[in-house]
Amino acid sequence: MADVGSMDGEALSVFRSFASQPDGTVVVFVLGGPGAGKGTQCTRLVRNFGFVHLSAGDLLREERLRPGSQYGDLINNYIRDGKIVPSHITIGLLYNAMEAAHKGASKTSRFLIDGFPRALEQAVLFEEHICKPKHVLFLKCSEKVMFERLLKRADTSGRVDDNLESIKKRFLTFQETSYPVVEHYRLEKDMVTTVNCEREVDPIYVDVKAAILKILEEKEPQVMDAL
Repeated sequence: MADVGSMDGEALSVFRSFASQPDGTVVVFVLGGPGAGKGTQCTRLVRNFGFVHLSAGDLLREERLRPGSQYGDLINNYIRDGKIVPSHITIGLLYNAMEAAHKGASKTSRFLIDGFPRALEQAVLFEEHICKPKHVLFLKCSEKVMFERLLKRADTSGRVDDNLESIKKRFLTFQETSYPVVEHYRLEKDMVTTVNCEREVDPIYVDVKAAILKILEEKEPQVMDAL
């Protein structure tokens, strides 16, 4: 796995070259508390806009289970305790995934990054080592609603962090370290779109899609909303 500290100039130029292309790289951070519905909305955006959806949490869980991973036990402990995994690990995983997508058949340079950055330090390092985000989607939801969703999901998810104790820790981590990331990007004009996520999925997506259309300055996508 690429480590931020070991990214050489040639590797970093892959992403810096994106910005020099006519359309450039489009990175949208999708932020919100645990259970806000980030993954659900990203799934629809992938279908409509051709984004690659990268979930920082999913990448970490995959790395945790990868045979021979030097970070497996460490990641497991951080996730179980509701803490933020060290930045160099998460950014290294995101870097690898973005590079693979860009070099793959789709050669895409549009990315939805869900659940990241979880701290200001991660935002700074991502911009330093990869690129600046085009926009931030903040899915706003009360802890009460998110808590109910997470407990319901826990019945089938099998995730080590979908339990009462871990959920409470994740809420605390979000408020103390992740929400300040949203506030940081709000200092830039028109950088953050806040969407009320205490509704049904469809009306939420209407607002999410409108924000993306504005960002990309595109007409209505041709693919029908089938999800």
